[in-house]
Amino acid sequence: MSEPFSLSVIVPVWQEAGAIVETLQPLQPLRGAGHEVIVVDAGSPDGTAELARPRCDRVVVSGKGRAVQMNAGAAVARGDVLLFLHADTRLPESALAELEQFSRSRCGWGRFDVALSGRRPIFQVIAWFMNRRSRLTGICTGDQAMFVRRTVFEALGGFREIPLMEDVEFSRRLRLVSRPWCIADPVLTDSRRWEQNGPWRTILLMWRLRWRYWRGESPESLAQAYRSDVRNASE
Repeated sequence: MSEPFSLSVIVPVWQEAGAIVETLQPLQPLRGAGHEVIVVDAGSPDGTAELARPRCDRVVVSGKGRAVQMNAGAAVARGDVLLFLHADTRLPESALAELEQFSRSRCGWGRFDVALSGRRPIFQVIAWFMNRRSRLTGICTGDQAMFVRRTVFEALGGFREIPLMEDVEFSRRLRLVSRPWCIADPVLTDSRRWEQNGPWRTILLMWRLRWRYWRGESPESLAQAYRSDVRNASE
């Protein structure tokens, strides 16, 4: 009989008052099973932390930036396995059983396949390519709910605290430990940013930024380019 494992779900948030209850409610069965949920808020002025507090085990206030926030959550987490969950992403019902299988494996880290919430066929195509690319390259993005053994996370020093591409950069280092454990039952990610900015525009932006990152451009300049493109799309 295998030993039980402990899970810490770390949710970085910023101004999520309108959605934080919906984000945390599906995680309550995990808490009931003895696992923990940690919300890391970057000082949201809209009351996100207050809404989250009754629905998680701990609220941590940190500096702003997803990598900074995820590292802050990991620093206080008690679980053997750390799972980093975006506020607009929902775990499948099978998540705990799947993660228990991972805990018995020799892999150091892993991620879920992803599905997008939009009903247009283009979103199914986008998700298929995201999952296929991830399986071929061993690189995952934050939308895929990355998880990692605490010992591996600490040995690698956690996320590099950069304003963009922290998930890609960490994946590159994690690949030196093992190939990712891939869970086919997908997480569901809100497609609103794809819908707001346009699916094709968003695809081209992401690939362009990733290409510039692989060529050695700094995450700081890429973050500036990302913010500029998003502002232009909303005008």
